[in-house]
Amino acid sequence: MMPAEVCEVTKSMCETEICPADIIVPPDDCHVNYTLSFSLQICRVEDLLVNGIVKGSIIHIHRARTIIIDTEGSITASELGCSTGIGKGEYINRAGSGAGHGGQGGSGYYNGILIDGGNAYGNADLPCELGSGTEGPNQSYRNIIGGGMIVMGSTHWPLLRLDLYGSLSADGQSPHDVLIEKNDSFIGGLGGGSGGTILLFVQMLMLAETSNLSAVGGNGGSLGGGGGGGGRVHFHWANFESGEEYVPVASINGTINSSGGAGDDGGLFGEGGTVTGRSCPKGLYGTFCEECPVGTFKVEEGSEESLCIPCSLKVPPGRAYFVYVRGGVTNTSCPYRCISDKYRMPNCYTPLEELMYAFGGPLLFVFVLSFLVVLIALFFNTLRIKYVRSSSYGPKSVAHQSHHHLPHLLSLSEVRGTRAEETQSHVYRMYFMGPNTFREPWHLPYSPPDAIISIVYEDAFNRFIDEINSVAAYDWWEGSVHSILSVLAYPCAWSWKQWRRKVKVHRLQEYVKSEYDHSCLRSCRSRALYKGMKVGATPDLMVAYIDFFLGGDEKRFDIVSTIKKRFPMCILFGGHGSYMSPYNLCSDTLITNLLGQHIPASVWHRLVAGLNAQLRTVRNGSIRTTLIPVIDWIRSHANPQIEFHGAKVELGWFQATASHYYQLGILVVTGEYAFQNTWEADKSDRMDLKKPRESASCSSRHLQQPLNELPSINQASSRKKLTGGINGGVINEVTLKSLDYRRDFLFPLSLLLHNTRPVGRQDTVQLFIMIMLLADLCVTLLTLLQFYWISLGAFLAVLLILPLSLLSPFLAGLNALFSREPRRASLARIFALWNATSLSNLVVAFICGIIHYDLYFWKSVDEGNTWNIGR
Repeated sequence: MMPAEVCEVTKSMCETEICPADIIVPPDDCHVNYTLSFSLQICRVEDLLVNGIVKGSIIHIHRARTIIIDTEGSITASELGCSTGIGKGEYINRAGSGAGHGGQGGSGYYNGILIDGGNAYGNADLPCELGSGTEGPNQSYRNIIGGGMIVMGSTHWPLLRLDLYGSLSADGQSPHDVLIEKNDSFIGGLGGGSGGTILLFVQMLMLAETSNLSAVGGNGGSLGGGGGGGGRVHFHWANFESGEEYVPVASINGTINSSGGAGDDGGLFGEGGTVTGRSCPKGLYGTFCEECPVGTFKVEEGSEESLCIPCSLKVPPGRAYFVYVRGGVTNTSCPYRCISDKYRMPNCYTPLEELMYAFGGPLLFVFVLSFLVVLIALFFNTLRIKYVRSSSYGPKSVAHQSHHHLPHLLSLSEVRGTRAEETQSHVYRMYFMGPNTFREPWHLPYSPPDAIISIVYEDAFNRFIDEINSVAAYDWWEGSVHSILSVLAYPCAWSWKQWRRKVKVHRLQEYVKSEYDHSCLRSCRSRALYKGMKVGATPDLMVAYIDFFLGGDEKRFDIVSTIKKRFPMCILFGGHGSYMSPYNLCSDTLITNLLGQHIPASVWHRLVAGLNAQLRTVRNGSIRTTLIPVIDWIRSHANPQIEFHGAKVELGWFQATASHYYQLGILVVTGEYAFQNTWEADKSDRMDLKKPRESASCSSRHLQQPLNELPSINQASSRKKLTGGINGGVINEVTLKSLDYRRDFLFPLSLLLHNTRPVGRQDTVQLFIMIMLLADLCVTLLTLLQFYWISLGAFLAVLLILPLSLLSPFLAGLNALFSREPRRASLARIFALWNATSLSNLVVAFICGIIHYDLYFWKSVDEGNTWNIGR
């Protein structure tokens, strides 16, 4: 088509912005009116395949179903628009500006002068204008032509599908000739034509990678020509499907271009044109009516991206992500999903949080839980007071009262212990040596003490020592079980050791009572009746002893002289100076009766109770400092009470073994000896600075010292007599500094678990302990619930490392609170031991929590922002 012909075809549409009705709603019959505004119309073609070039100023394809433009095909209206038009470019003062359409034309430039480009015009939402051209200096120069118009489909007959592999264009013209005046001088170039219009009424669009859809402005001419403005491209989508029926209307892999043309040598670029689409329904946005990004919603019609408003969630941050909804979200409530099935919809709470918010939130939950804990604690405390205390003072409880309680009257039928004749016939109490552990069990020394030499055969006695030492020894498997339990659950190891000790005491008692023939005793009556020896032990099973009695057929001695020979009397402390086994003085009925000849029972009971209260705070690892209050208490409280009765008490150490283990105890001295020889012995001890461990390897009582520093023979014999011939010595402020002690690897734990002061138990304290027990149980169960939610592996790790340590403190605490007096102290210590062991579970819980947090954090970083995933 020649330029003149183009002008004639397009002239009627170049000077108006009114869109012809036959473009929007063409007649059904393509031949009814030959005055239509089209230069080329393709009508009533079901399927159109374009392999060549289709070219025209105004191209209209009407009532077609599908159009396929092949790779080699092209439908073009480029450079076939208006030569002037509404947005024509000017040529003034040798400067040519670009034409405008969808965007303003670029300004022309020549010799410092800028000429404004043509104005933009038309409707971006339904364009139907031709591109404008640019005038030359005079009529001898041809105008630069704008782009034409391509219309496919109509409002009533849209295309079903347009597949573009080739080219669809309505570009403006670019001048290529250099303008020369008559005097052969160059002048400014012309501006570029503006892009035309591409109007598509279509349901589905596909642009392949090789495709090009353009309505660009022409480039400016040489020497300052301005670029033409871009044209207009509009997709008028038909028959939108929304919701679950939504299907994407466009697949864009090619290029869509409506940019302005480039200026030259000072000329400016033309503005870009417009690429628009029909107003999108709710949930869709943009030129191609795509779904709003995941995490946004759209409740208004329109194509602007700003109409897709971000959603908000009332769930804890990072626990949920928005999910894809076909057709976009059309209401303010965006669907979401928790990041894991472990969280519970709709709030993405953990089971623990669900439980808390079921009560109205964390604060109300804590308040309700605290109220229930206190209420249950009061109920249990009432039961404890009613049943435990009443049973403690019932008629059957008399047999269970400890000897170190305050004295009370008993009938003769209620008196427990040895009879009067046993007290009179008692000769000597021989203590076992050693701590009674699996590595170092109890054992007796071979040399018989001086007090029993006259009533035993020494050879037979040594054979008896061999036999009873073998009975007292433990089997290898007992120690192995203890070692295994020490690693898995130390409180169980402690209970195992105490059980085996108890079994061992019963075994020793049974052996001496029934199995041994008492052949070492000189008394025929004792050998015949098996009544000359008796095995006993302290309640904590740390100290055992054998009591020797006269058989009755020996040579009779005066009872008074027999009693006098029993003093000075050594009484060893039970315990080991640890929290689980504190030092304590166990004064049984026999000892009380023996001392009753000099010290009244009431006075002795008060002394024992006070001394035990002081001994509770003595720690084996710090024995040099913690024994000082005991020594001061004996000097200030104990001795002043019993000196009136002609007796005195001294603190001492006894029976050191080869492993440097020694036992603490007291030395009870009576008569004039209490005021004379104890002073001499004390003086001797000040000169004798040897440690208890040295007595285990030396038979001598003293270290090798200079001759002038050795104690005199009288002092040494007095000291030996004072201790009753037992390996040991008196402890005072001077000898205390030389007292040996050992610290094992559990010493740091003793700094945490130790008795701080000798106080009694009060009902208020026990109620508080009950409340703490129930609170601890609640926290433990809630913690297990939380870790079960995290993972089964974390739950089992917290529960089983170490086994039973997490739940056992509650049961051990209840057992201690509901127990009677004799066993309550030991059970309370077992409860404390379980509590200390449960710290390992807390460490495991902390580690599992850190691992869970790290994994969750790095997973969140890898997945990006889970709240706006897919945006």
